[in-house]
Formats: sequence, C-alpha cells, structure tokens
Amino acid sequence: MNSQNFTSDKSSLIGTELSGSQVILEAFLQEGVKTIFGYPGGAIIPIYDALYDYKETLEHVLVRHEQGAVHAAQGFARASGKVGVVLATSGPGATNLVTGLADALLDSTPLVCITGQVYAHLLGTDAFQEIDVMNITTPVTKWNYQVADADDLSEVISKAFYIARSGRPGPVVIDITKNAQLQKVLYQGYTPCKFLRSYQPDPEIRNEFIEQAAELINNAERPFVIVGQGVILGKAEKEFLECIEKSGIPTAWTIMGMSAIPTDHPQAVGMVGMHGNYGPNLLTNECDVLIAVGMRFDDRVTGKLDEYAVQAKIIHLDIDKAEINKNVKVTVPIIGNCKETLPLLTALLEPKQHNAWHQKFRDCREIEQVNLINHELNPSEGEITMGEVIKNLNELTQGNAVIVTDVGQHQMVACRYAQFNHSKSNITSGGLGTMGFCLPAAIGASYAETGREIIAIMGDGGAQMNIQELGTVMQYHPNIKIIILNNCFLGMVRQWQELFHNERYSFVDIQSPDFVQLAKAYGISGEKVVLRDNLKESLQQMLNTEGAYLLEIMVEKEYNVFPMVPQGRSVSEIVLTNNKM
Repeated sequence: MNSQNFTSDKSSLIGTELSGSQVILEAFLQEGVKTIFGYPGGAIIPIYDALYDYKETLEHVLVRHEQGAVHAAQGFARASGKVGVVLATSGPGATNLVTGLADALLDSTPLVCITGQVYAHLLGTDAFQEIDVMNITTPVTKWNYQVADADDLSEVISKAFYIARSGRPGPVVIDITKNAQLQKVLYQGYTPCKFLRSYQPDPEIRNEFIEQAAELINNAERPFVIVGQGVILGKAEKEFLECIEKSGIPTAWTIMGMSAIPTDHPQAVGMVGMHGNYGPNLLTNECDVLIAVGMRFDDRVTGKLDEYAVQAKIIHLDIDKAEINKNVKVTVPIIGNCKETLPLLTALLEPKQHNAWHQKFRDCREIEQVNLINHELNPSEGEITMGEVIKNLNELTQGNAVIVTDVGQHQMVACRYAQFNHSKSNITSGGLGTMGFCLPAAIGASYAETGREIIAIMGDGGAQMNIQELGTVMQYHPNIKIIILNNCFLGMVRQWQELFHNERYSFVDIQSPDFVQLAKAYGISGEKVVLRDNLKESLQQMLNTEGAYLLEIMVEKEYNVFPMVPQGRSVSEIVLTNNKM
C-alpha cells in the first residue's frame, strides 16, 4: 500500500473505503499535525499499521515510556503553541498517561491523546489489558470520549482538537476500540470543528466591567500587574505590552507567566510566589489596585489567603469564569480572551509612569541584591552555586534559549535568574510539580521548530525519573542540551526538613549513577564539572557541540532557596535568609 494514495489529494479520498485507523491519521493531517509521540501495543496495532504508510507526512517519535510521550507532547505544545498528539495502547499504556494528563490539565496544555482499547464486545469483561479509561481519565482531562464505531471517528477527533485548543486549553483523551480501528468505512472527508452548542470557549465580553476596571486603574496611585500564562496561551503578548507600557504599571509574573514579557523590560519587577522576588511579594500587600491577567491565584502565589492584598481593589482578567472568585474575591471580573479584552481596556487607560511607586520596587530589589543575589550569582569561594550556573548560561545564550526545567530547587533558581527575550521560553511543570517532566518535555520542545537552543535543566533526583528517555535522544538525535545540577540530595524536600522539621533528613540523601558514563552508553557526549574555574568553558563546550550533550555540574550540597514565603504565611512575611525563618 503506497502512502501517496492517502496523503497527496484529499478530495480524491472522499467516497473511498478507509479503515478507522486511516481515518484517524487523515484527521491528524487535516489538523496540521506533523509529529506524534507514542508507544505501540496490542490494542493500538491497527493505527500503527496504518502509520506505516504515512511515514512521509507524519513523524512518529518512539519514546521509552508512555509518561515520556505525554510530557514530550506537552513540551512540544508549550514551545510551539500547537496541540501535542500522543498514541498509547490500552491498559498500562493508557494508565501511564495519567500523570502527564493531570500535569497538562493543571497547566492548561492542549493535547489530544489517542488510546487503543479492546474490542467493543469485550468491554466490561476484564479482558487482557482492558481498563476503564473513561472513568480513570475524567478527572484529569478537559474532555474524553470512547469510540466504538469508525463512522464516528472524524467528528469525534475534530471535536477533540477544537476542545483541546480553544478557550482555556487542556488535554483530551479519545479511547478507540480495536474493532473501530479495523472497521472499513466510506470516507466522507474531514470538517474541522468550529462550534459546539454546549460549549462556549470564548465568553461574551461585558463592556461595563472594562469601564469599571479602567476607572480603578486610572485613579490608582500604586497599581500592580501580575501576568500569568493566559497571556501566552492567548497569544496576547503584544496586547499586554501595549497595556502596561501605556499605563506605566510595575509588572511581575507567575512561574507560568514568565517570558510573557522580556525579563529585562523596564517595568518588569520579577516573579511572585513562594520563592519569587522580594519586592513583588512584599508590595502585593501595599498596592491599591491589583490587576491579575491570565493567572489563577495559586496558593504558592497568594500565601495566606485572608492576608493577601486585602487593602487592594482587585481586577481579574481570565478566560475561565470558574477562576473568578475561586480563591481571591475580586472587585472587577473581566471574563474573556485577553487578546480581545486587553485592547479594550488599554483604549480607556490614561498614560502614566508611577515613578515613585517604581522606586519602591527598585529599593526592594537592592535589598534582595545585597542580601542574597550577589552571593548566589557571584560567589568567590565554596562550591558552585545553582545561581552562578544560570548566570553564566544567561551570558552565553543572551536570553534567547528555551529553558525546560524539572521540579525542585533548580527549578526555582532557574525561574528566579534565567533571562528571556522571547515568549514560550520557560517550560516547566507548574501546577502538578511533576519530577521527571524535564527530559521528555525538552525532547518534545525540540520538535517545535523554534530555531532556538533547547536547554533542559534538572536535579539529580528528577533526572532519574524518566531517565529512560535518553534512549529516545539516542535514537532521534534531538539537539537538546542537558544540565544536571547535582547536590546529592532531594534538595527541596531536604530544605523543608531542615527549616521545618528540625533537620531530620529522612530519605533525601539520594545516590546517583555516573551520569556522564550513562549518557555515553546512550551515545551522548558529556562532561562533569566540579571546579568553578571550569564552569563557563564547559557550558560553552556544551553549547558548541552539535546534537545532544549532557553536562553534570556538582553544586552546593545543603543549599536553600531564598527568598521564601513560609507555607501558611502572608506574602508580607517573605524572608531573605535562614536567619530570619
């Protein structure tokens, strides 16, 4: 069977007989899919058999574990702004997707995951590798659906892509029985879904709330903006910049909102949150108007809720009405896509500069610089710090790299100190905090055709979760650079045990393999750095190397990430050092 029969002229396929599996792949092509991440198995063999004839138009990346597939699809989606696509078999193949689906749901990442399922007549019989995928994935998907008849495939898949990418994006699972994959149908073509009667992804914008928000902002003396990932997901970076530049308001970001504006923008004041910058956290409780754009007031951002910005009028722009008043009571809700709502708001704003208010942020930055940042970025003795690794990386990449991080201390340090010039540059597991996210996500990001360096930064603990994906790197040669910041601990857990549990270090002293030798076994070049004098040269060597490279850097062992808002405390109680805990 020649693949050209199915991919050259779409109109010629209408009225011809195709298998359900071929219908699925044709749908992918019509949706603009070029790359699929997956792992074959018995219940999805028919789709893989059909994929054999689509090698010229659909690239399939064979991961080493289904969790790796879904994280790779996340990395692709986050770096490209497109829908990530996953294939997995039934039973354990499908259940291995669950962590990644949960991660994608919390971080609003658009995915379409196709799972194979046993024959329809075997459903409910506890057949081999049968599992109730629908009930398992309902809590961790935006939508899921089971297909047992191939005649339904085109319509269901078109709905899946529409739901995944529209409104607040999220993951979708389509569970397809084996008989539907094999069933022959007369192909009726493919019509992309653009409307569902029961689903309204773009809420109607209420102008009276735009006007109320503008009045509050125009009359404010100490307004403060926090930007979340909603601006990136809405492709509203330009509209957001126009809004803050006209209004002159100091602007901070959440972890997920990082890179929505350049980190060196004159109005940028840093990151909010438990390990965010001193000024943005402290002054949240001094602003008179707080404007939250595309963020969800996560507990790591707000700290103690009943002491969070209680003095301020709060304006919340979000596409998801479920987020309005969920955690923080707001004064003015603006529900809608920020790409549409921001220009309406900007048009009503008065040009201002707020110089005195900006000076307060600069004063706080100087306190943080003197008490913390200088030592972390420019140590003169002792072990290498995580901060100086990021500083050197900034100097070498000039803020143009895509940085993918795992979860832990290295993640917080990278988010504190990494410099970004472009949107979609900071890829991390924000809501779920999934260790093992980084390596497969970086692989996926390398398929996004960004034209920029993809740098994966992980700790020695997270590196050993999904480390099997080095095999994917070996097979497909993605141009990714892997940095392992090795402190011989599960660092963030150890930090909490030190600060809040009387230094009772319970099962956080983790032993690791020789990462460089392990990389070598997979055909990946690498180096281990112990001395500060070798750090920058080794980073440069990594960046100069064609293809994948692994750099293990031994860093300060009992390092603690500061500033820190202790859990359950107000953002006003942010502390800079251990001495003030």
